[in-house]
Amino acid sequence: MIYLADQWQDFELIDAGDGDKLERWGPYRLQRPDPQAVWPHGAWPKPDAYYLRSSSGGGTWQMLKPLPQTWTIDYSGAAGKLTFRLELMGFKHTGLFPEQAANWDFCARQIKQAAGRPVRILNLFAYTGAASVSCAAAGAAEVVHLDASKGMNARARENLQLSGHGDKNVRFISDDAVKFVEREIRRGRRYDGILMDPPAYGRGPSGELWKIEDNLYGLVERCARLLSDRPLFFLLNAYATSLAPAVLANVLDLVLKPAYGGHAEAAELCLPATARGLVLPCGATGRWTP
Repeated sequence: MIYLADQWQDFELIDAGDGDKLERWGPYRLQRPDPQAVWPHGAWPKPDAYYLRSSSGGGTWQMLKPLPQTWTIDYSGAAGKLTFRLELMGFKHTGLFPEQAANWDFCARQIKQAAGRPVRILNLFAYTGAASVSCAAAGAAEVVHLDASKGMNARARENLQLSGHGDKNVRFISDDAVKFVEREIRRGRRYDGILMDPPAYGRGPSGELWKIEDNLYGLVERCARLLSDRPLFFLLNAYATSLAPAVLANVLDLVLKPAYGGHAEAAELCLPATARGLVLPCGATGRWTP
């Protein structure tokens, strides 16, 4: 089983191979590194820009054709039409992870199935807010979007406006995720759905070390204390880590089943590569539902 983000129109993974991938983002073709693409690639058209890796780490974007500083693409899924701002960013990023569309749709479907009661969602390590926008568009009464970066939160707010949901109740918070969760526990706050995409490694504002293998289980345990009496879902994403999907399912089941029952499943999150009918794995996702 895989989770396949195959409903895109404005984005396309054209092909992947030789440690790179060729993508279409709206009208522009970008070539970016991808360590999963270990097979040879086919005959590729020239990209409009490509990311050149440095032997000392990081890299730079090389422009072969003029590109605007920013542009937008649309995604039409379970939450309706969403619009996101893109730009060529550091570390090969564009401001959006297109494979996550499969998770946006999952969350939106869970929220829509709960129509008739107010739903509150917590999105941790929320980046530029695509999942937050999707949850708001799907009808959540409140979405709490948390990311340590104020710049990412500003882009998330812009994506909410671009998608036509600037009037929705979305709270954008710049904070350390663990400390915020602990404060929410003390406040007695409750959420019907929780999703998170924690980094493999990082440091908090006071130098606290985060290592996903050591700290993930404890964070999920804390977050479980924020769930309402009738939770809808708990989604756990692991991008750029060595954790297998079954690890995420085990963590969710061990933490949530004793109190809520239900079941967790997990799989590779993938994008279809259209040129040769391949799929490119883009990390693991675990989903718990009651």
